[in-house]
Amino acid sequence: MTRLFEKTEIRGMKIANRFVRSATWEGMASEEGACTPQLVDLMCGLAAGGVGLIITGHTFVRSEGKAATRQLGISSDAFLPGLRHMTDAVHPLDGKIVLQLAHGGLLSSKKLTGLQPVGPSIVEEISRSQRASEMTVEDIHELVSAYGKAAARARAAGFEGVQIHAAHGYLLSQFLSPFFNRRQDAYGGNVPRRAKILVDVQREIRKTVGDDYPVLVKLNSRDFIQGGLDLEASLETALILQDAGIDAIELSGGTLLSGELSPSRRGIETARDEAYFKDAAEAFKAKLKVPLILVGGIRSFEVADELVRKGITDYISMSRPFIREPGLVRRWQEGDRRQAACVSDNRCFKPALLGDGLYCVTDRDDREKAA
Repeated sequence: MTRLFEKTEIRGMKIANRFVRSATWEGMASEEGACTPQLVDLMCGLAAGGVGLIITGHTFVRSEGKAATRQLGISSDAFLPGLRHMTDAVHPLDGKIVLQLAHGGLLSSKKLTGLQPVGPSIVEEISRSQRASEMTVEDIHELVSAYGKAAARARAAGFEGVQIHAAHGYLLSQFLSPFFNRRQDAYGGNVPRRAKILVDVQREIRKTVGDDYPVLVKLNSRDFIQGGLDLEASLETALILQDAGIDAIELSGGTLLSGELSPSRRGIETARDEAYFKDAAEAFKAKLKVPLILVGGIRSFEVADELVRKGITDYISMSRPFIREPGLVRRWQEGDRRQAACVSDNRCFKPALLGDGLYCVTDRDDREKAA
């Protein structure tokens, strides 16, 4: 019997099954970053479709940390009414929703913000297209405070928890990575020092939201770039966060600079292509005590079932399959166990880049041909 539809808890947050919608930039917020009816409808579709835990797209905790067109914001109280509308709409559908907190760092867009990007170090390979500045210790302290305030807003808006985005080459991921972090102070050097800002953020969030509120984190297993974060350092970071009280870890990998080894890989055609961070998950589960959430190319019920049954992960996290089929979990639960319809072509991101919001282009094309 499958364990995928078991009820579980993460620090008191009751989850109806082991399926998670991994945070995905939707490109559906207003130009300023406010929640829109389009975004609310997307989240309601996921909840109605049976997703046990929904994690929103990355929300910027400070204005200069905005990284994408029509990205959702949490940097001020002005965003609260729209975010409350989102949670108020999701909860009657028995949905559980967590807000992801993020800062783009060196990958922030000056074109969108009008502000200079900041990062752990000045990396010429990144900074050629737009000037950036290295964060001072005072800057870091201000950023840590901003994460705490953002988490307090998330709780006030009715979200069940928060997830700290420390993956995919954004700011906190940059601090963890030797490729991005070339500092010589308390926030650079060995793994504990590179992880210091993330521990500080985690503790500041805990201080603002209290002991009864779930705080999750998303980590890279590897950066897949020369001189980047490797598996050994990633696992050491995870153990540090576990000791500091993190409630669950979502494991991903790659950055926007990783080419074919980016977080959203193409060409997932067979079961062997799925779960491309599986080896890292096995290494993490051998050492971790907190729940593990695994993302990365999972497309079939059989693979998801095996990953949980063998204890490789506690939760199955997906993104692109839910763009095409928000009701995928419900379909599987009702007995239709065919593979997800997602073909992993990444065409779904193009409309969002154009400002039209995320949707499955392939599915729309197929429907138009059939009409």
